[in-house]
Amino acid sequence: MIIRLFRFISYACVGLLAGVVAATQTFAAQPRHGMSPKLVVGPKETRDAAPSGVAGTYHIFTCQRGVSVGQCYDPYQMRHAYGIDSQIAAGYDGTGRTIVIVDAFDYPAIPNVVPGLDADFAAFNTLYGLPAATINHVYPDGVPGFDSGWAGEMALDVEWAHAIAPGAKIVLVHAITNEDSDILSAIKYAVDHNLGDVISMSFGDNESCVGSALLASYHDVFAAATEKGITLFASSGDEGAALPTCDGDSWEKAVSSPASDPLVTAVGGTELRAADYPIACTDTTMPGCAFSAVSPTPGTYQSEIAWNEDGAFGDFPGALGGTTIATGGGFSVLFDAPPWQKSIPGGKARAVPDVAYNGAVLHGVLGILFGQCCFRFGGTSAGSPQWAAITAIADQKAGGRLGFLNSAIYQIGRVNNAYPVSFHDVTLGTNSSSQEDANGDDVVVNGFSAGSSWDATTGLGSPMQGSLVDNLIRYVSPGDGQAAISTTKPKNNPKPVVPGHMDTH
Repeated sequence: MIIRLFRFISYACVGLLAGVVAATQTFAAQPRHGMSPKLVVGPKETRDAAPSGVAGTYHIFTCQRGVSVGQCYDPYQMRHAYGIDSQIAAGYDGTGRTIVIVDAFDYPAIPNVVPGLDADFAAFNTLYGLPAATINHVYPDGVPGFDSGWAGEMALDVEWAHAIAPGAKIVLVHAITNEDSDILSAIKYAVDHNLGDVISMSFGDNESCVGSALLASYHDVFAAATEKGITLFASSGDEGAALPTCDGDSWEKAVSSPASDPLVTAVGGTELRAADYPIACTDTTMPGCAFSAVSPTPGTYQSEIAWNEDGAFGDFPGALGGTTIATGGGFSVLFDAPPWQKSIPGGKARAVPDVAYNGAVLHGVLGILFGQCCFRFGGTSAGSPQWAAITAIADQKAGGRLGFLNSAIYQIGRVNNAYPVSFHDVTLGTNSSSQEDANGDDVVVNGFSAGSSWDATTGLGSPMQGSLVDNLIRYVSPGDGQAAISTTKPKNNPKPVVPGHMDTH
């Protein structure tokens, strides 16, 4: 059975990318177990015309103009959709704060094959007129090899963390492989060396496939991070309520680790509908096409549903490979409900996710990968680094680390005058999932439905940044983290497991 650790779906993907796609397929065919990246790379967008080259302008793709399947978003649209532009306009862009991103493997420049992560990051910043920035690469256990799936994860993580918090520093910590123990080593290094204010983890594995000792070690590292005031985010998964069984032969209803740890803020996915550019615009230098001149402003929030594409339950059936890609979510079997979740539906087990962010592929964000511009990126991987960026902005505004957020997030959810101005409550959609097992047979996992307030598809919802930052600052209490540490710990895992590896979400 080939478990898709990384879907590379492109309608114009030839030549330069053939070798790296083949490498991904080879890697994915290996016996699967452990952490995988939680992203999906969608269609490559074709430019209608060359950009003007005028400083501060950029090309507008067809998927931003309502003339292709679905939509796509640039940094300015995403900032406006969730109100982040108002914080940046007020001078809060993450300056003085540091976002740590943990990924596996490396994305070096390979002569005559790919230009490397730093070159893609620089090109992305140039394309959108973002401040130049340097990625601080850290290799705790040596320099790893190249893997194209994880390379895509790194591109999404660094480009979009910077797009949302352009003033924050970025530290990318490379685990030497995606084995569970190697990922843990990378996270532990970041925590032990206090590398930043917030850590983003866009990967995961079926929590039942992580051994008890290893799960306890992860929790200990997360406790150490919490004690230092480091905020933790993880993606909730990209196959809906389903995750691969531990033998990799089938699928079962499960939640993803590390998102299921109560000390981590789990990020689910939505499908965002936001305003396009006018259909006639191909370049921001055209009359009436500059971002500030368009009405409604590109990115103006319209609606959201729980992210579910393709498969038997999703939008765009057959467009992305035939099986479900959707937001992860559900209830842990290894963690009891923490105190702040006991009042939500089902409140006996740790519930996932806590919050959400746009993760749809055919309503995805644009990014540069392997030197080519531009692809639509999706997956719950899109949300974790962008929530980390929002937290960097909040830390800057607060004048210090907010640290553990979950208690404050759920307190906001209980306050009638705070919740509606802090979160978009996503009330429509499902994360039911249809997948194929090792024999090619369909496996249907009935998931959960979105609804009012918290639900097991999108948590409390997506950020409404105008008030969210202020309310996080207001409701975070200094003792929240220590209280969370003292009231949470994993149960013993009764399932037999083998050494695993993390997959990117």
